[in-house]
Amino acid sequence: MKTAIGYLRVSTHAQGRSGLGLDAQRATIERFAEAEDFTITQWFEEIETGKGADALDRRPVLSQALQVARKTKAPVIVAKLDRLSRDVAFIAGLMSQRVPFIVAELGADADPFMLHLYAALAEKERSLISKRTREALQAKKKAGAVLGNRTNLATAQAKGAAANSAGSTVFAANTLPIIDSIRAAGHTSMRSIAEALDARGVRTSRGGAWTAVQVSRILKRCA
Repeated sequence: MKTAIGYLRVSTHAQGRSGLGLDAQRATIERFAEAEDFTITQWFEEIETGKGADALDRRPVLSQALQVARKTKAPVIVAKLDRLSRDVAFIAGLMSQRVPFIVAELGADADPFMLHLYAALAEKERSLISKRTREALQAKKKAGAVLGNRTNLATAQAKGAAANSAGSTVFAANTLPIIDSIRAAGHTSMRSIAEALDARGVRTSRGGAWTAVQVSRILKRCA
């Protein structure tokens, strides 16, 4: 029987808390694995956006899944292509990692060319949706409609702060396993851990380089 790595991703914290998106993806992958005679040896779950060609820098769990896949010489299976990304450049970057990806929705025979093609179609669809949304909002504004709710600014700010805090907690939880592996390799100081994270290509939640203070905050948040 062949082995494989399972990767699950949702974009929002609400989806992650509900488990519905993750459960549906897991079920899809399990059905595919059974039909194609794969054994899923490890599962990786992530709550993070897939937007942008540099999204891999903001997705430490996917980076970890790639490392395990390279080490075990196993493919990474996802339920749908958009669980990786709808961005062509991002998909191309994944292909350069020399780790085979299998999209259950597309079947085991979908080669890298097909993945690029489907990603291009998805990217175009996303662009058209965004364009139509902007045009609709502009039309409403020209018609005199007041966009947004200006009466609950304090509530909106409080919700935004709560969302940011929740996002920081999720990011810390996703990054902690990588930090633990770095510490197990002999790096004990905050500075050396930060340097090791940078060397592995892991970025902070804002996409920058690591500092000793940021590593310390991750460890305190997960304590």
